[in-house]
Amino acid sequence: MQSPEDERVKPHSYKYIPYQGVDNFVERRKLLKYVLCFIGAGGVTIYGVKLKESWNSTTQDPTRIILKPEQAEPPTPPITPTPNTAEEASKPDKTETPTPPEENTTSDLVEDSFSFETVKVSERGEVINRESKATSIWIEDLGEGIKLEMVLIPNGTFTMGSPAFEKGRQTNEEPQRKVTIRPFLMGRFLVTQALWRYISTLPRVGIDLSSDPSYFKGNLRPVERISWYEAKEFCARLSRATNREYRLPSESEWEYACRAGTTTPFYFGKSITTKLANYDGSIVYNREQKGIYRERTTEVGTFPPNNYGLFDMHGNVWEWCGDHFYENYTKALSNESAWLSMNENARRVVRGGSWFNSPDRCRSANRTPLAPDNRGVSEERNSSNVGFRIVCVPKEIAYS
Repeated sequence: MQSPEDERVKPHSYKYIPYQGVDNFVERRKLLKYVLCFIGAGGVTIYGVKLKESWNSTTQDPTRIILKPEQAEPPTPPITPTPNTAEEASKPDKTETPTPPEENTTSDLVEDSFSFETVKVSERGEVINRESKATSIWIEDLGEGIKLEMVLIPNGTFTMGSPAFEKGRQTNEEPQRKVTIRPFLMGRFLVTQALWRYISTLPRVGIDLSSDPSYFKGNLRPVERISWYEAKEFCARLSRATNREYRLPSESEWEYACRAGTTTPFYFGKSITTKLANYDGSIVYNREQKGIYRERTTEVGTFPPNNYGLFDMHGNVWEWCGDHFYENYTKALSNESAWLSMNENARRVVRGGSWFNSPDRCRSANRTPLAPDNRGVSEERNSSNVGFRIVCVPKEIAYS
């Protein structure tokens, strides 16, 4: 057998082959030096490929797979290891401490593009401009037909909060300040019920999740009746499944992404209509005509997106942020970090308004406090209107 020094090859030019068995204990120790197994939550990962939970079985042993360097062939998927004999299974584990897995990067995501149209409206809610745009999206393919689509939000600096003259503003939106944001990926859509259902079946990280919590049913409708704790658990399970960090957006990230370069109350302009978003259209914000009140959620992607290609940033369901709620921005941060207090269970922030709310609550600057265990449920008013979307900062764009 050649030693590792005799078989020097380029990284990743390995082929998986089954261990054929060596009677000599010393030879077995040499073979084990070839073993590259990464212990992940709930299973074993080899070169980023997560194997089944059966790795944990006492009848199987990850040391039964070795890696044989070869020059020409790319890596092939790992195969099921040969079970140990009872005698071998009783021996103490002689493997070295496994190396932690490498972080996933955007190279693991599928890049695609999509075209869309944005609209601008007058104070009367009349469309005064339409613009065709195109942008890149990154797709996390979770399998079983479930895909997570994300848009790259570029870095930049914006004015957070609302000016004193903005209709419907609240004192917790002041003082306005400049905030600098580094790039990140954000969910193109709100988390749907189909995506939620899939992630809810993954192994628990901290708390249990109901697979079907929403009042208004539909695979493409946003999931609702979600507490902050449950949204956080969703992100934890998704992160573990993909070996990539997913989380809730900070308030500054959310508002920056929502505005998408605009300074008006809505990314559509100085008014909003029910042809552009799902909210209580029986209430008028500016000089637009009254619209309809749908009294329910709508499927994600129903209305025009903003300049970044994000849908439903105004209305449909409230969106959880990572921050704790503060009464104003007097001591707020000037970057994209979540603003946290010492009390983990203090009120959090929701953004964007919902189908149930008046248009002023759907403004880009509006911020509302909510207890982290509140799911936005009011049986008396048949209200179920709190959901979320996720963000991710892959290694390749991670704040270099």
